Amino acid sequence: MIRDNYKIELLAPAKNKECAIAAINAGADAVYIGADSFGARKKAGNSLCDIEEIVKYAHKFLVKVYVTVNTILYDSELEQAEKLVWQLYEIGVDAVIFQDFSFFEMNLPPIALHASTQCNNDSVEKIKFLKKMNVERVVLPREFSVDEIKEITKTVDIETEVFIHGALCVSYSGQCYFSNYIGGRSANRGECAQPCRKKYSLVDDRGNVLLDKQYLLSMKDNNLSAHLKELVAAGVTSLKIEGRLKDKEYVTNVVSYYREAIDNISKTLKASEGEIITSFVPNPDKTFNRGYTNFYFDGKRKKFINPLTPKFTGEKIGRVKSIKGNIIFIDSKHNLNPGDRLAYFDRNNDLTGTTVKTVKKTAIEVLDASSIKQGTVLYRNYDSLFYKSLNSAEFKRKIPVKIFADNKKIVIKSFDNNQITYEYKEDFETANNIEKAKDTIAKQLAKSGETEFFVKEIIVDESFNLFIPVSKLNEIRRNALNQLDFKSKENYKFRRRDTKIEYKDYPFNVLDYSFNICNTKAKDFYEKCSCNVKQWAPEHTECSNITLMKTKHCLRDFAGICLKKSKDTRKLFLIDEYGKKYPLNFDCKKCIMKIEEP
Repeated sequence: MIRDNYKIELLAPAKNKECAIAAINAGADAVYIGADSFGARKKAGNSLCDIEEIVKYAHKFLVKVYVTVNTILYDSELEQAEKLVWQLYEIGVDAVIFQDFSFFEMNLPPIALHASTQCNNDSVEKIKFLKKMNVERVVLPREFSVDEIKEITKTVDIETEVFIHGALCVSYSGQCYFSNYIGGRSANRGECAQPCRKKYSLVDDRGNVLLDKQYLLSMKDNNLSAHLKELVAAGVTSLKIEGRLKDKEYVTNVVSYYREAIDNISKTLKASEGEIITSFVPNPDKTFNRGYTNFYFDGKRKKFINPLTPKFTGEKIGRVKSIKGNIIFIDSKHNLNPGDRLAYFDRNNDLTGTTVKTVKKTAIEVLDASSIKQGTVLYRNYDSLFYKSLNSAEFKRKIPVKIFADNKKIVIKSFDNNQITYEYKEDFETANNIEKAKDTIAKQLAKSGETEFFVKEIIVDESFNLFIPVSKLNEIRRNALNQLDFKSKENYKFRRRDTKIEYKDYPFNVLDYSFNICNTKAKDFYEKCSCNVKQWAPEHTECSNITLMKTKHCLRDFAGICLKKSKDTRKLFLIDEYGKKYPLNFDCKKCIMKIEEP
């Protein structure tokens, strides 16, 4: 049962302006994007000028724009970060996504604040505290089950944002220091080197190798498309697609898919305006993914990782029967086409690939078959026809308007009761042919051209009998649509934050490195909230004996020696490609694995 007036936001990532516009045209209700600094994806920064253009376009359709300012900050950066938030407020950004609690000590405008998943919003107590600090929204941990999500939505009156698709961090967000430890590239500073996508071996304290040189921390991609109704029932505010480093094609395909899926539940759920006009049929299996998982959504432990490769394998095509030069023959039916790319595991068990040149029934000519052998399993990870369809597809987002005309006026109306009324000042003559006059007014007023509007309904009153010249009708229509555009901008509603806060006791009294305190303003804030700050963040001051990562992914379980099912208590270690050994600890009560500093 969908409650009255309930809307659920489809939130899309944007690497740049092109991706943002593509996401909006494909049906996103909101986009999130990085500015030129302080975003958790350092390689995905954008100028204020570009963000302002995105805002202007988005707001035409009541689509919201959120900007990530979600790294932890040094003292030397606080003034610049504060200035950036003011600039974002002035160009009309709807909200800022933040991590650093120095924000509560800054002189900020009344722009809405969203607590990033980097804040590690993993408990009711933390989220209640953020609500007291006038935070409008929390981004929930990817590790949350549907029951944990429901507990938050029922217990705390705050907007909730849930990841539904895309890459998964193996670690609790904000609680990963692995990249910073091995090379000084901090995930909390937007510079993650992704050590989780490297090969490791799992060994025990006796030197036995349990799992040899596999991608033991490389998570499959998130896909909750089968659980959208449960998220709607849970009362979630926003459904978030991950991917601020992804290209336009990925964004268009995935956003289109989820727009369609949400609309199939109910068209009343849409949180923005405008109809999407396209003939494109989306398929997220065709764009980059590492295989799919619903992670811990149902509260059940399963195989979360793809130990074979962190790359996109694609759809299985078949096994190689024979090879003749660069021509291969496959043991199954296929629909390969020139330009398709094939992936396979080579002699070293690494994923590599080649491109299809020609296809003649069972004979497939590829660019290079030198590392393919009889029995090799082939996968297609680039479907040339699908991408041709995607890249040639036209996506238009148009606002439907209704027009009414009688002998006194013409009324043009769009969403939110935005309407323009033109009352005739001219003394138009009575038409000699009334039916033709009615047809003419309907035909001319229906022309919306390249504007963001399209005429969905025209009602010409039965008593209408005026002769209005075509030139005058065109003038009325153009002026009315321009005024309607202006009026919708004028009526756009921003959510404003109360910047006055009352300091409340934080749920934790003693704070260590894991609270990511990196500047004096954040430290001052916590102390005003009755906290004893014992340690700075590792990015500020070198810490020893820290947990490099905590994760719901358990290698004991993956190796078949879960302590809940086995009495095998030997100590386990991860060994990286350079031979460095990382101790593993297991909190079986919470089902959490910890990778410790060597």
